[in-house]
Amino acid sequence: MSGFRSGFACFVGRPNAGKSTLTNALVGDKIAITSSKPQTTRHAIRGLVHRDDAQLVLVDTPGLHRPRTTLGQRLNDLVRTTWAEVDTIALCVPADEKVGPGDRFLVKELAALRGKPVLAVVTKTDLVTPDRVGEQLLALQAAGQEAGLEWRDVVPVSAVAHDQVDLLADLLVATLPEGPALYPDGQLTDEPEEVLVAEVVREAALEGVRDELPHSIAVVVEEVVPREGRPADRPLLDVRVNVFVERDSQKGIIIGKGGSRLREIGASSRGQIERILGTPVFLDLHVKVAKDWQRDPKQLRRLGF
Repeated sequence: MSGFRSGFACFVGRPNAGKSTLTNALVGDKIAITSSKPQTTRHAIRGLVHRDDAQLVLVDTPGLHRPRTTLGQRLNDLVRTTWAEVDTIALCVPADEKVGPGDRFLVKELAALRGKPVLAVVTKTDLVTPDRVGEQLLALQAAGQEAGLEWRDVVPVSAVAHDQVDLLADLLVATLPEGPALYPDGQLTDEPEEVLVAEVVREAALEGVRDELPHSIAVVVEEVVPREGRPADRPLLDVRVNVFVERDSQKGIIIGKGGSRLREIGASSRGQIERILGTPVFLDLHVKVAKDWQRDPKQLRRLGF
């Protein structure tokens, strides 16, 4: 098809800048987990946007931050590798926070990429007044000039209100090279089902936990097997999942009094897991301690980092 465009775009920004919510809004389904906890995203999740004129592959990366652990360093490395591989980059800055040193650092890093289209996206515009959005757009223009970066476009969006999300898709598609679709029509992500299942459980485990715990949680799907002896019209999948934490005290928090917290995690993730796998599931959750895994290269490898 003449004029069809396809390629990769990546959202970058400080932790909690709204990158995952924006990815989900553009894809039209939930493929990246969202949480009010910073540094929730740990993989470069690919979401696919199918249009008549284009296929846009969105790569949602972890937030770039000053690393304090081996895991943090690996996440930063992942972000920079992704930048090198995509066609276009969009920097996300939330409308409800002033442009700060972390944002300026990112603008400077992006300015050094030379020759790659970079868009500035002001996210979460539903949380502030139009005047505040205007101030943020001007602040981003100034930050770009200061770093010697010419923005391809500067656009305000609200993923929650779906305001200007389609315009952003148009602007991203316009930067892509002409070429055939890279993935089958209708596919929403290239993430393996096990990764999506693990992310759903991790999102449920993150709800309501105290600040130090989120980064200590890792989730691994041990196995997904059909239950034997079930009739063909009533299949059931046994999904065995391990939730890893770094200390015994954290294990107690995740399990909760008499197992109440763990049951909540199971109840809130089961429906989403059944939607991903397309079959009723029996979810078997276990909490295990992997001491200081964020700082241990061997354990990081075992947990998939």
